[in-house]
Amino acid sequence: MTIHRHKLLLSLCAAVSLAAFSPARAAESDTTTPPVATETTTTCTDGKIWSDEKKECIAPEDLKPVEKKPTEEEQKKSERLIDDKLYEAAREFAYAGQHENALRALRAAYDQEDPRILNYMGYNTRKLGNIELGMTYYKRALQKDENYILARSYMGQALLEQGDVEGARVQLVEIRDRGGENTWAYRALLQSLGGERTTY
Repeated sequence: MTIHRHKLLLSLCAAVSLAAFSPARAAESDTTTPPVATETTTTCTDGKIWSDEKKECIAPEDLKPVEKKPTEEEQKKSERLIDDKLYEAAREFAYAGQHENALRALRAAYDQEDPRILNYMGYNTRKLGNIELGMTYYKRALQKDENYILARSYMGQALLEQGDVEGARVQLVEIRDRGGENTWAYRALLQSLGGERTTY
C-alpha cells in the first residue's frame, strides 16, 4: 500500500508540474502581436536604439548597467533588463525588415546563450539568406531549451525553405506535443505547411 501511494503521489506531481509548465512555455512563445514601432525605427538611424532614459538614440553596445557598484544579483537583473530591451529592439528591427540592425542589437546582449537571443539570431540570419547558419542558431536555442516552441516554428519554416517538408512536420508535432497547439508558433508553421495537420 505504501509503494502504491508513493507511485500515485509521484504520478500526481509529474502531471501537475507538466500541466503547469506546458501552457506557460507555450504562452511565452506566442508572438501574435507585432511590436509597436518606436523611435528606434521611426527616428534612430544606423542601427541605434532609442533610450527612454537619455531621450536619444544610442548604439546597442552602449546600453550599460547603472554605474554604481551593484551586488551580483543586481548586476544580473540589470543585464537581464538590458537584454530584454535589446531583444525588443531586435524584434522591432526585424518587423521593419532591418535584419542587419536586428543582429547588431542581438550581438550586444549579455547572455549570448539565451534561447530567445539565439532563436532571433537564427531568424534574422535566415532572412538575410544564410539558412545554414540560421539553422545552427535554432539548434543551439533548442539545446538550451527543448521546449522553446518559437524556435521550433522558425526551424520548421527554415526546413520548408530547404524543401524538407517531413522535417517541418516533425517540428509541428513537437510544438503540439509540448502544449503549443493554440499558439502563434503552431499556427504559423501549420499555415506554412499549407494548413495540413499531421496525424503523428
